[in-house]
Amino acid sequence: MAGQELWQAQFEAAPKRPGAVDRTISDHPLKPLYGPEDLAGVDYGRDLSFPGQYPYTRGIHATMYRSRLWTMRQFAGFGTAKQTNERFHFLLSQGQTGLSVAFDMPALMGYDSDHPRALGEVGKCGVAISTLQDMQDLFAGIDLGRISTSMTINCTAPIALAMYIATAEAQGVPAERLSGTLQADMLKEYIAQKEWIYPPEPSMRIITDMMAYCSTHVPKWNTISISGYHIREAGSTAVQELAFTLADGFAYVEAGIAAGLDVDDFAPRLSFFFNAHSDFFEEIAKYRAARRIWARHMRDRFKARNPRSWTLRFHTQTAGCSATAQQA
Repeated sequence: MAGQELWQAQFEAAPKRPGAVDRTISDHPLKPLYGPEDLAGVDYGRDLSFPGQYPYTRGIHATMYRSRLWTMRQFAGFGTAKQTNERFHFLLSQGQTGLSVAFDMPALMGYDSDHPRALGEVGKCGVAISTLQDMQDLFAGIDLGRISTSMTINCTAPIALAMYIATAEAQGVPAERLSGTLQADMLKEYIAQKEWIYPPEPSMRIITDMMAYCSTHVPKWNTISISGYHIREAGSTAVQELAFTLADGFAYVEAGIAAGLDVDDFAPRLSFFFNAHSDFFEEIAKYRAARRIWARHMRDRFKARNPRSWTLRFHTQTAGCSATAQQA
């Protein structure tokens, strides 16, 4: 009896554990054992390749995080700018290597803290930022030329970026030295999070304007973080999260090209934000597929010439919907 047939007979004769998992969270069937036949048709160089090599399935860096760890930044923001500034200093003192700003609802939706519609929401789910002075207070004593900042803000992202650049300039830090990320992903707002001000067409115009400005003046800045996280939190499967997120990403590339931008001028600074759910292997497969699909489309469909335009760089956070009450 061949090895596989022998194993199959032994497996079928063995007692089964009650409640054994045979499907992923996204309801894809799981086999009890995988072998060479599952890789039939796979070409290593074409489909996988080595880390740091096209199509980047195994990672965009040759060593990934075995040499340098990823940036660690806790999503933080509450109350006033000065209160959050104290929190930032504490986090940095404890070894955090970047900053991630949570804004309150008035700031996210474009209202000053003293606006009647801001009543009851100021500083509640993030930091209250209404003025340039607030932004300067938020980063007081923090060298913006040395620390990267992620700002989770969407429809009012251009205002936040302008305030951040002005704050850095007041510190004596030129815009070309700044590094960080704006979320600024309006398409996922219509799909999942529902925090939007403008219709899609004007929103896309704002985003492409930011792409054009940052590619020239703030070249180290990630102008958008194309987000699947919120789509997954809204109830999608892993496959749906990936499909919607990549579709949004391709829409931004098309918009940039339609606005007259060279794809290699803005694509290297596009970034992504994915959900990290509890199905370990399914999530890994999702990330690997995302890298490969993005690389192929950027090179073959959009004719990007710079290999950096082919690499899908992403940030991930633990799925909120997977957390227990105690964890949340």
